[in-house]
Amino acid sequence: MRRVTPVLGAEIEGVDLGAVDDDDLRMIHGALIKHGVVFFRNQDISMESQVALGAWFGELVVHPNDPGVEGHPEVMIIHADELSKRVAGETWHSDVSCDPEPPMGSILRIHTLPETGGDTLFASMYAAYDALSPVVQTFLKGPTAIHDGAPYYRSVNARIGRDDGGRDYPRAEHPVIRTHPESGREGLFVNEMFTTEIVGLEKAESDALLRFLFEHIRRPEFQLRFRWGRNSIAFWDNRCVQHQAIWDYWPQTRSGYRVTIRGDRPV
Repeated sequence: MRRVTPVLGAEIEGVDLGAVDDDDLRMIHGALIKHGVVFFRNQDISMESQVALGAWFGELVVHPNDPGVEGHPEVMIIHADELSKRVAGETWHSDVSCDPEPPMGSILRIHTLPETGGDTLFASMYAAYDALSPVVQTFLKGPTAIHDGAPYYRSVNARIGRDDGGRDYPRAEHPVIRTHPESGREGLFVNEMFTTEIVGLEKAESDALLRFLFEHIRRPEFQLRFRWGRNSIAFWDNRCVQHQAIWDYWPQTRSGYRVTIRGDRPV
């Protein structure tokens, strides 16, 4: 196992994710909790193996806006090519944080890559929290924030010409500072994609504070940049890590599959 940065990430070698046993899975789980995101190279595994891998860590969930693979609604298609008008995850975010019980984590395998580009940025919300002054840390432990899926998902549907049929999207209220249920560490839990307001503040105050936090999260010392290879896999802890997909490869194709694991209510 090789650490990627001082604050985030590890690359695990010598494991075939299509033939893992319980000892392998416990090792992967421990590395995920310690490092926030773990990476694997050269994993030419089947969709069924990816589903089984995710299911070991918990119940798999269906995305609230993007249709899954036929016969496997829990498998999300991640795809962009010359016809795409947008790509998934262009904004810093924690997956589906608008859900009352946001995902524990996601496992993404990219099987088709552009010649260059298509990297993913990850950022540690532990490091982002730790870098705040003690006064700001104390203040942020008080309020909660609204995470609303409707504005983002409706904008996506309008951009690609998809009729959402007036469906309802998840909306939830979560603490601004979240305590990780396994590590016990504290981290920021607001993100630019879904967090719309901080409860109890005037709108101008809420907007200003969120702008500061969104900019703070982007600081490069909290981040790593993962360069994908064919059949690379990333498994990130959605409770303490945010990510952003970089769309710098149009009109080339980048394609893969993602499974997402149910989490619990943030505290």
